[in-house]
Amino acid sequence: MLRAIHDPPGRLYVRGCGDAALLAAPAVAIVGARACSAYGAQVARMLGRELAAVGLVVVSGLARGIDAEAHRGALESTGQTVAVLGCGVDRDYPAAHASLAQRIGERGLIVSEYEPGVEPAPWRFPARNRIIAGLCAATVVVEARERSGALITADFALEEGREVFAVPGEITSVLSAGTNALLRLGATPLTSAADVLDALGVEAAPTKARPSHPLLELLPATVDELVRASGLAANEVAATLAELELAGLAAEGEGVFRRCG
Repeated sequence: MLRAIHDPPGRLYVRGCGDAALLAAPAVAIVGARACSAYGAQVARMLGRELAAVGLVVVSGLARGIDAEAHRGALESTGQTVAVLGCGVDRDYPAAHASLAQRIGERGLIVSEYEPGVEPAPWRFPARNRIIAGLCAATVVVEARERSGALITADFALEEGREVFAVPGEITSVLSAGTNALLRLGATPLTSAADVLDALGVEAAPTKARPSHPLLELLPATVDELVRASGLAANEVAATLAELELAGLAAEGEGVFRRCG
């Protein structure tokens, strides 16, 4: 699929323990804002986990925010992930993601069109986005500002006739300006991983019964909202939320608790 794009790279440098055949496997790109919201991070991680679990390779750019969460989600499943760099393949960029890059390399691949030793530069990252889109049958944009680099990835995918999905966001949020603009242009709204699987003709994994708890049914919500809606005392709500977080059933971000998975 990468060879079919308008300007394919002349070569790819690869590191990691994954088989190079991963680059020809069915893949989905998950991209978005570096300074993402807690909600965006949760969605990216969930999508990475669920898409990798059914055998799709999750491709992203190792950047902060949405990219990193997509990689982490894939690593939480039994699936595999590929990181595409905008610098030499021997570099971990950003340096803060060195441990994440190591984990990706243990099961998947880190790739770049730049030879070892090439320093990261601003103009290299839009160029690498064509590789992210080119490797994949579909691109998912989770959150993006109006001029986000993730939109460049989406543009490359659209130019090549690939599927483009956007997670709808609040109309008052700057982090939703880019994704909502994609929806106006005809991108497919994404409400769950099943939307991607249906578009690609991939069979979903058998679903397990979701754990149930009365408070889970009230999420997303703040603690105060849960106290009012449930009729429980504040200390009871706080204790229950702590149990749900420890069980991996709920997560808090910016004061709002949301279901996980």
